[in-house]
Amino acid sequence: MEYRSTRGGPPVTVEQAIMSGTAADGGLYVPCALPALSVADFTGCESFAEVAARFLRPFLAASSLEEPLAAICREALDFPIPLRPVESGLSVLELFHGPTAAFKDVGARFLAAAMSRILQDGRHARPPVTILVATSGDTGGAVAAAFHGRPGLRVVVLFPEGRVSPRQQHQLTCWGGNVTSLAVRGEFDDCQRLVKAAFASAALARSHRLCSANSINVGRLLPQAAYYARTSLDHFRQTGQRTSFVIPTGNLGNAFACIWARHVGLPIDRIVLATNANTTVEDYLATGQWLPRPTVATLASAMDVGNPSNMERLRNLCGDDAARVREEVNAVAVSDDEIRATIQDEYRRNGSVICPHTATGFFAYRRLPAVERAHRHWVVVATAHAAKFDTIVEPLLGATIKPPAELARLLRLPARFETIQPSLEELAAWLGDGTGHG
Repeated sequence: MEYRSTRGGPPVTVEQAIMSGTAADGGLYVPCALPALSVADFTGCESFAEVAARFLRPFLAASSLEEPLAAICREALDFPIPLRPVESGLSVLELFHGPTAAFKDVGARFLAAAMSRILQDGRHARPPVTILVATSGDTGGAVAAAFHGRPGLRVVVLFPEGRVSPRQQHQLTCWGGNVTSLAVRGEFDDCQRLVKAAFASAALARSHRLCSANSINVGRLLPQAAYYARTSLDHFRQTGQRTSFVIPTGNLGNAFACIWARHVGLPIDRIVLATNANTTVEDYLATGQWLPRPTVATLASAMDVGNPSNMERLRNLCGDDAARVREEVNAVAVSDDEIRATIQDEYRRNGSVICPHTATGFFAYRRLPAVERAHRHWVVVATAHAAKFDTIVEPLLGATIKPPAELARLLRLPARFETIQPSLEELAAWLGDGTGHG
């Protein structure tokens, strides 16, 4: 399997795509051709790791990752991803049982395991490699946890100052060692712009062997498609029916992974995107015009993205045709007041304790026409544990939310970070030796 940039250019190997993160022309890597899989291809695959290995095999064919793929999946995907029934016709996919209590653990742990093996192979990259990651909340913590202590890999996390929850910030800044955390005086889009500018600088990219770990990296995006494969396969095996998903989304990585799974051949029906007050995607679907805009701060902070990177992949898939994009997805924007009300309503309705991001998914589901809900099996994707947003959720419910054990352990660790202006010069100084001294 070879990969190419969404903007054209020559094909590259999957190792090159993973270790460079973004293409030299600024585009995002996609497979030159999507493989075709059927339900029968997964016969005998029961665990998530087994389904993931089968799903990912054609994407890694003829690469150095093909042989160790099963071991990578067992190592990275060793935590539960339960599908919890909520009511008739509705379940919730709990993606928050990993080390940092967010769905990003799936892709980050797979990417770290894959990169480690690529470096060990020695033919495709030379250590040390700097993983440069912009985060609106959960990505940075998951990447830091996945890469912490791995030889030959250094992580620099950029997060928007004052725009993440206190517990999210602690997860971003409690690591030390090979992880450096930088608060950027700005928004997530400023962090993302800095990362893209660093990659666009040939001198920085070369001298620090820069690589990304956001969903712009195909090595983080692909394993996320595997949990959509597993969920839809299980339901199809039991009922013969396809599954529809409601997906909270900011940078569109989680949603695009589901779209890829459907295009590969998994039994997936409708895909509904839940966004917050950052309505760039919803507005595009309504008008056909792609108009990125400054980020708006919301309660669902990890979704605060005004210029979602993975829209480039979606528009590439659809030939830059807005009508075809509308055939793939539709979107519902959710306000902060609606997030608050949904957190309370779902707790009263069925005892669900949900984070602000998951609340956008429940709101979007409840907004669906009754006939849509009645004749499909729907799954709301729960992207993070509510305990990560205790300052928001606990006052709304009048209850204390106990953090999961691994999150509680991280919260006891000391935190350290530095603050920089949103300038490439300041970032370059920190990249110099990791101390800010160049």
